[in-house]
Amino acid sequence: MTGLAFLIPIALGMGLLGLVAFLWSMKDGQYDDMDGAANRILIDDEDDGEIGT
Repeated sequence: MTGLAFLIPIALGMGLLGLVAFLWSMKDGQYDDMDGAANRILIDDEDDGEIGT
């Protein structure tokens, strides 16, 4: 029973920390451009010349 007295506040604190980190990343604009990264991997760079030249 005393183990729960330690584990429950730790679990709630970690959940609150995760929520704060998520809200901070949303405010910081982390998830603004969801399609840009997906499309950027498909674009070939034209200036990638041969290696070693």
